[in-house]
Amino acid sequence: MKKHTLYTAAIVTMLCVGMAGCSDNKKDQADKQPATEHVAEAVTEKVQDTETDIQNAGTIDLADGIYTAEFTTDNAMFHINEAYDNKGTLTVKDGQATIHITLPSKNVLNLFLGTAEDAQKDGAVLLDPTTDTVNYEDGTVEEVYGFDVPVPVIDEEFDLALIGKKGKWYDHKVKVSDPQPQEETTQTETALTDGTYTMELDFEGGSGRASISSPAKVTVNGDSVIATVEWSSPNYDYMVVDGEKYTPVNTDGNSVFEIPVTLDTPMDVIGDTVAMSKPHEITYTLTFHSDTAQVVAE
Repeated sequence: MKKHTLYTAAIVTMLCVGMAGCSDNKKDQADKQPATEHVAEAVTEKVQDTETDIQNAGTIDLADGIYTAEFTTDNAMFHINEAYDNKGTLTVKDGQATIHITLPSKNVLNLFLGTAEDAQKDGAVLLDPTTDTVNYEDGTVEEVYGFDVPVPVIDEEFDLALIGKKGKWYDHKVKVSDPQPQEETTQTETALTDGTYTMELDFEGGSGRASISSPAKVTVNGDSVIATVEWSSPNYDYMVVDGEKYTPVNTDGNSVFEIPVTLDTPMDVIGDTVAMSKPHEITYTLTFHSDTAQVVAE
C-alpha cells in the first residue's frame, strides 16, 4: 500500500511539472510575440526612412532661378578658369540644380558624378564637355572646355571623378557653396566690358536677295553699343533704327552703317533700297549674340 501511494505521488508530481512547463512555454511565446512585432515595426520604419532619404536625395532647397556659386575642389590641379574666380553659374529648377563650370584648358575630357571606380562600370553616364570662349583681362581670347555638372547638395562635398588625355580616371571631392541670385539685366546693360568685338548676328526679312554680313563689328562704351553693319549690296541709302535715320559711313562698295543695337534681343530695323525702279523701305530683324563676342585686337 505504501509502495502504491509513493507511485501515485510520483505520477502526480510529474503531471504538475509538465503542466508548469506548458504554462511556461505559453508564457514565453506570449513574451516573444510582442518582441517580434516591435522588430517588424522597427524594420518598417527603417524602410520608410530610407525611401524618404532616397526621395529627398539631390533636392536643392533653393528657388528656381540662376545663381552665381562658388565651386571648389580638393586639388589645385583641378579648378575653375582663373577668369571666373572659382565661380560657376548655378541653375535651379524644380529642386534640381546644375552648375556650369569653365576649366583652364581642354585637358579634361569627361567628368562623372561619382567615384572613378563607378565611372568605369558599364552604363556609367559620363558628362561631355562644352566649348567655352574665355576673354581675359589682357585682351587675349582662348577656347577651353566647360561642363554642366549636376549638383546633389549645397555646402557639402560630393564625389566628382575626371578623366584626362592620359586615359586615367581620378577621384575628387568638390563643393558648391554660397549661391547668390544673378541680377536680371536690362536691354541697355551688357556683360561685355568696354571695347571692340566681332559678333555673330541673325538676319531675317526681305526677299533674301540682300543680307548683312556676319560677324559684324560691335563697339561697347558704357551703355552705348554700336554695330558696324555691311550690306551685301551698295544700294541701301539709309537705315531707320528706333525712329532715327542713319546714312552710310562710306561712299564706295557695299553700303556700311553704324547703328545702335540691343544685344541678345531681336530688333526691327528699316533699310531703304534704291535697287528697284523706286526706293523701297523694307523691315528686317537683327539679333546680335553676345555669347559669340570675340575681342578685336588693337
